This record gives sequence, C-alpha cells and structure tokens, in this order.
Amino acid sequence: MSVEQASPDERPAIEELGRELGERIAETPEYERFEDAREAVQRDEAVQAKIDEFEQLRAEFVQARQSGQATNADLHTVQDAQDELHAMPVMSEFLDAQDELTDTLEAVNQAISDPLAVDFGGEAGGCCQD
Repeated sequence: MSVEQASPDERPAIEELGRELGERIAETPEYERFEDAREAVQRDEAVQAKIDEFEQLRAEFVQARQSGQATNADLHTVQDAQDELHAMPVMSEFLDAQDELTDTLEAVNQAISDPLAVDFGGEAGGCCQD
C-alpha cells in the first residue's frame, strides 16, 4: 500500500517510521564519521582555500567551455587542482566518510525498495519506467 493509498490514520505511522529511520541513520557510525569529517573540512582554512581555488578554476573552465575557448590544458589545470584538494588529509577523510555513508544509504534504499519492487530512492517518482 503506498502512502497515497494509506488511510489517514496510517499516514502518520508511516511518516513516524520515516522520522525514526532518519534518526537511526543519524546515530550510525558511518553518519557520525561523515559529520565529523564534514565539520573538519569546514574548520580547516587550508582546505577551504583550496576548495575556493578549485571552484574558481572550475567556474572559469565551464565558462571557457561554453564559449568554445576551453583547452585540454585548462581541463588538466582543473583536474590537477581537484587532485590536490582530494589529496589533502582532511578532505581525503571526508571523501572516504562520504563514500562509506553513501554505501550505507544505498543498502537502506535497497532494503526499502525490495518489498516495493521499485527503486525507492531512484525511480519511485518516475513515470512509465521499465
């Protein structure tokens, strides 16, 4: 039975299960590691400066590409800046934690999707998909 088909009395119970699931996910070691790593990235001035530099280079590259002025050297400059950013220990930890959390959330998505016979996180809102 979908949420739309659920009786008015059942909807709050389903929504409460969703809230409980969110709270339980927030208590997982994967989520806690992600939050700690995210906060470390936000506090690290060197990482923030490298993020700003990368974002500027990327924006310039996108603009150059849209005007037909982008070169392979420009692309390599952006890729090198991204590699330097990702190699910073604080950022590397964040990316690892993000990957681990993504894996956990994909497993949760699969657990929700299995009984529904639809990819809850990916296709539930789509129309007419095979």
